[in-house]
Amino acid sequence: MPDTTHHFDAIVIGGGMTGGFAAKELCDAGLKTLVLERGRNVEHIKDYPTTGMQPWEFPHRGRIPHEVAEANPVISRCYAFKEDAMHFFVKDTEHPYIQDKPFDWIRGYQVGGKSLMWARYVQRWSDFDFEGPARDGFAVDWPIRYKDLDKWYTHVEQFIGVAGNRDGLDTLPDGDFLKPWDLTCVEEHFRDSLRQHYKNRHVIFSRCAHLTEVRDIHKQQGRTLCQNRSICQRGCPYGGYFSANSTLFPWAAKTGNLTLQPHSVVHSIIFDEKENRATGVRVVNEQTKETTEYFSKIIFVNAATLNTNLILLNSKSDRFPNGLGNDNGLLGKYVAFHNYRAKIWAMHEGHKEFKTEGTRVMGAYIPRFRNVYKQETDFLRGYATSFQAMRYQDISNDGFGQQLTDNLLNSKGFGAWNVGAGMMGETIPKETNFVKLDDVQKDAWGIPQLRINVVHDDNDEKMIKDFFEQFTEMFEKAGYTGIQTKDTQQAPGLDIHEMGGVRMGRDPKTSLLNEWNQLHACPNVYVTDGACMTSVSTQNPSLTFMALTARAANHAVEELKKKG
Repeated sequence: MPDTTHHFDAIVIGGGMTGGFAAKELCDAGLKTLVLERGRNVEHIKDYPTTGMQPWEFPHRGRIPHEVAEANPVISRCYAFKEDAMHFFVKDTEHPYIQDKPFDWIRGYQVGGKSLMWARYVQRWSDFDFEGPARDGFAVDWPIRYKDLDKWYTHVEQFIGVAGNRDGLDTLPDGDFLKPWDLTCVEEHFRDSLRQHYKNRHVIFSRCAHLTEVRDIHKQQGRTLCQNRSICQRGCPYGGYFSANSTLFPWAAKTGNLTLQPHSVVHSIIFDEKENRATGVRVVNEQTKETTEYFSKIIFVNAATLNTNLILLNSKSDRFPNGLGNDNGLLGKYVAFHNYRAKIWAMHEGHKEFKTEGTRVMGAYIPRFRNVYKQETDFLRGYATSFQAMRYQDISNDGFGQQLTDNLLNSKGFGAWNVGAGMMGETIPKETNFVKLDDVQKDAWGIPQLRINVVHDDNDEKMIKDFFEQFTEMFEKAGYTGIQTKDTQQAPGLDIHEMGGVRMGRDPKTSLLNEWNQLHACPNVYVTDGACMTSVSTQNPSLTFMALTARAANHAVEELKKKG
């Protein structure tokens, strides 16, 4: 009898958020599914070693030791790379890549991927986003519109749990929400000021993947309420925020259809020229370096944007000498990201009868308001903005010994309110922003290293200038004082929102994927992580990734049923 131990109905490459959602949908549909994750296994609760630790229990009080930071200059720039979560991040020296232009590639190689330490903002796209390329002419037309994803957004929101208000904005469609947290009084003050002075500028609560209520579906997942601990990057034992570890993989495992295989570095996808389809995946064991091949009817590539590009580029055959599905030579090109360089902050002297106490996992959010209904600036597209107002105790840390103790224990009261905003700008996909395989240098598993050539452009610079001008004006109208701005000059990548390279589109001559996220030239291969994105909008992308994944997985199941 033939050996079928390496044969499955479906293979999913990548054990992160989208790979987990693909596995959940495929397993629910009864498909025997293999998930290949290049890193180690991380089990919910069991593998969160720091989740219950107190600040004084960390040898460096939460800070990264100097020698670690010095040896890892890229990952050390990430806001979440601290002593309590450093074990979830890829160190620079362990997985090298080549920066033709500066790019901070932030990675988490383990089951759960970056869903363990993500920022948890989830906003839907609108037709202003899906229609943007066709209207503005900056990229190829999306092959889908909001109506195609609407029910899949709901499907994902109901499963993961999303807290938010129904705000009634055409730029940011409402979803199936749990109750939100409140804005602070100064955030409400800014909201009211914008309503008074502007027509289409809104301050809302940031929609986030946290359980503020527990529905039956969440009880079935074994999750409970968010505890407002604000140490989410450690892994949450309550399942209070959504991660693949707490939710997707345990759910898929209960079906009996999941085979989860960590330590599996995918080398390439196997294409059978006689059958004219992909038949399997070539895997290098992360620890032993042994190569094994696995076979399936369909393959989902969810290795995270740049690694997905790398795998497809490295999947060469006589039929596809430049990478799987790459007939038009566009694989790896038109990579885009979010521009996070602009920050602004100020003081608010009012509302001194109020103060903030305790923690809150999310603040306010200002959806895009530039170039929405018409082109009104000298740059394309626009930006969304985080906004937060907090008030802190005025505590002195001067002195030594008893003097220092007395100063720390004796607050001088609360100071003025601090307000701040950060830009998340849409960048324009360009052919000159690309990744490719190096011709010589390989990693420890014999796979070519990735060369990254991605930069900001003049459109980004104009957008930053506009953000500073508009928010300075908005802060002044709100009565804020001591306004300061900063361009961080950070490189692309630190936004952790890289997208594209395997973009969707209507025409196989100008895109790699069709409306169902199938490779035009190899339709039993689906790509549903950030690599599939045609443009990047201004919203945080994870919710859209998961909605696209759920939609594509259900399409794949229906296609298999047709074939019997």
